[in-house]
Amino acid sequence: MPRKINASLFISLDGVVEAPDQWHFPYFDEEMGAAVGASLNTTEVMLFGRVTYDSFAGAWPGREAAGGDDAGFAKQLGDMRKIVFSRGRLDLDWRNSEQAHGDVAEVAAALRSEPGGDISLSGSVSVVRQLLAAGLLDELHLLVHPIAVRKGMRLFDEGEPSIPLKLLTSRTFTTGVLHLVYGPDTAPPTGGYEEAVATLPE
Repeated sequence: MPRKINASLFISLDGVVEAPDQWHFPYFDEEMGAAVGASLNTTEVMLFGRVTYDSFAGAWPGREAAGGDDAGFAKQLGDMRKIVFSRGRLDLDWRNSEQAHGDVAEVAAALRSEPGGDISLSGSVSVVRQLLAAGLLDELHLLVHPIAVRKGMRLFDEGEPSIPLKLLTSRTFTTGVLHLVYGPDTAPPTGGYEEAVATLPE
């Protein structure tokens, strides 16, 4: 079975994905922790943009060394192969980390064709956008928080071509967070205004 590429993002009701550390934590509970953990259980390789990698590398090795409640999760991240996309040269100290050689679509397509566990992203919005545009993202996990952040980068840019998606699964957490999983829609709905009007009751 070919390996999948999956991305998980914390996202606000108004589409903001930037700086979730400033608005996400009040909604984090055991339900969400289980969902996040489950998405990584089949993961063998993680892809990162530089900013997200720096954030992870600045936190998780220290948490693993501290031996606290999240040390097991930190070790799981550390043990995975981590590939970082950056235009500049990187010095990567976190174990099992390497810089990508080639553009996002090229590297991801090559990894996807290899045997092994799944390929995952957490954050790294610029990489997610490129994978979506290239048709290489198998699952997009959105943890939609019931808050309008009102500022910050949003998942989808204006002015780019449409990307049809289909809902694969959905779940509501007790906090009001929605866990929505989308995949590519190879046969999106068609039709226009006249077809829509024809479905209205008389």
